[in-house]
Formats: sequence, C-alpha cells, structure tokens
Amino acid sequence: MVSSAVSHRPFVAGSSGWTAADLDDPRIAGLWHEGNFELIEGVLTRMAAAYYEGNKRLRRLTTVVEKHLESQGRGEQFVFEVDLELSNLRVPKADAVLLTPEDERRQHEAHQQRGQPEIEFGRILVPPTLLIESVSIGHERHDEVLKRSWYAEAAIPNYWIFNPYAKSLTCLVLEGRSYRVDQTGKDEDQLRPSLFAGLVISLGPIWQTTLP
Repeated sequence: MVSSAVSHRPFVAGSSGWTAADLDDPRIAGLWHEGNFELIEGVLTRMAAAYYEGNKRLRRLTTVVEKHLESQGRGEQFVFEVDLELSNLRVPKADAVLLTPEDERRQHEAHQQRGQPEIEFGRILVPPTLLIESVSIGHERHDEVLKRSWYAEAAIPNYWIFNPYAKSLTCLVLEGRSYRVDQTGKDEDQLRPSLFAGLVISLGPIWQTTLP
C-alpha cells in the first residue's frame, strides 16, 4: 500500500517522485496501464506510440528467431511491451523480450519474493536473455543511447536495436559494463547473431510491404 501522500498525488505524465514500489498499489497500477507509462528516473513518461509498419516489421523479426528456436527443439517465445523493472526509479516498457526457461525460473522466484502469489509473473524483475527495442521516430536517442546505458547497467546480456524506418538491425552483446557490436546490417544484409547458433536473419523480407 502506498502512502496517503502518494495516493493523492496527480498521476500525470511529467510528475516526479514515483517509484516502482508505488506500482504495487492496485489503484496506481490501473492508472499506469491505462496511460501506457514508463518510469524514467522517478518521472512518469508516456511511451511513444507504435506505428503499424514498425510493429509489423518487429513481429517479422521475432518470428524469424522463434522459428529458428523451434527448429532446434526449443520453445521460447517473445513477449511484447512488458514492464521491465531495472531499479526503483526505472521501469521502461520493453518492446520485445525473450526469456529462457532459466530466466523464467529466476523471474518466478523473484516475483514470489514480492509477496503477490496471485500474480504469477508481473513486471520483469530479472535480466532477460534478449531484449529488442524498436526505434520510434523522434525517440532515437532514447532507444539507442539512454536505454542502451540502462540495459548495460542492468546486465542484460543481449540488446538488439531494431530500426524499422532506417531498415537496420544492430545486435549488441554485453562485455563487462558496456555493449559491443556483435552484428549490424541494413537493407538486404544477412546477420548471424552469435546468441543463437545457426540463426541467419535475412533483413530484406522484414522490410517488405504488402501493398499491391
């Protein structure tokens, strides 16, 4: 339960002093999900709207990865626009996240320790094996610079920056406290990320339109 002072504070974009712990209050949680918010250094910020073509191309990319994993006898699947609790003051919405069975085990244990057994998973509390951000027009620095530094600090081992408008994909791997470029390409390039042995991502089909 949040304090009386917090519960009566206007829950609007740009207001400050919020924490991830506040989101455990059902009243605050309802407002959070209705407004499609992110928490950036304790400040409520609205998530940039996802454009149709960007979302469609992201789904194509994740489908390529999922089909490869299925061919290897693995069943991991991506989840989309999930709350990722990096710290008490940072809760971004990740565009696409892939958790391995080991990730899910650690996530389940971390969430159970929160004392909310009625919710099986809730916000993601552990570093996922792979996180993909789809760059939004006008928010390039947020995804390519700010979130890159956040995810490195949070020890997320693989961060892919997907730009559906520049038609590019950069696969980053964490080394120490910063990321290095594992694979990068655009337009018709083919990428072979080291994260998944044998995976080949042909970028050309991802950008195709369906217009006649």
